[in-house]
Amino acid sequence: MAEFPARVLVVDDEPAIVEMLSVSLRFVGYEVDTALTGTDATRAVAAHAPDLVILDVMLPDATGFDLLGKLRSSGPVPVIFLTARDSVEDRVRGLTLGGDDYITKPFSLEEVIARVAAVIRRSRLAQGAVDEADLLSYADLTMDEEGHEVWRQGETIQLSPTEFALLRYLLRNAGRVLSRDQILERVWHYDFSGDSAVVDSYIRHLRRKVDIFDPPLIETVRGIGYSLRLPRHLR
Repeated sequence: MAEFPARVLVVDDEPAIVEMLSVSLRFVGYEVDTALTGTDATRAVAAHAPDLVILDVMLPDATGFDLLGKLRSSGPVPVIFLTARDSVEDRVRGLTLGGDDYITKPFSLEEVIARVAAVIRRSRLAQGAVDEADLLSYADLTMDEEGHEVWRQGETIQLSPTEFALLRYLLRNAGRVLSRDQILERVWHYDFSGDSAVVDSYIRHLRRKVDIFDPPLIETVRGIGYSLRLPRHLR
């Protein structure tokens, strides 16, 4: 199911940050509006109805926390707080008030882009704008096959094409024990002369990304292969 381009409003009182984020977001396909103050942000939301707002906590005329309610007066727009304040209290306050995510400065552009994609995806899922037929899910792990995205516990997981194909096969067969030969045949579409080490290597890579969350989902079945399933005590 094709998705329409998302519109992002970037609100920050530092023009250099606004420019950096705007250029990066436009480069990956988003439509971007900008604002340097809370007043301008309120006007931009009313005028353009963005799909997401990146909102600096400290603005010249308001705090992002105080501004959140005004920005949502015409609809439940997702908000990612952006701030140099990294205290636990600030993060908890931002999320408790209804923020969808919280990013501290300095940040990497890759991280911001990944979090923007994850929040917009969750929002569109909630609104029914993503075809659930394209989704594979097990426990708290979800894959969008068409969008080529994976997330767990609200966090986007970046995978290589081969890692994505491997995880897709595991998800399609969640709960089943899959031999290394089965995985070689279905993911790589040919064997490696009986060398199962390639499977073991990619499973290790996949675990470092998928199983950094609790509980672990990729289980080794000794003498056979692997299975995507919850630990025994949670089944």
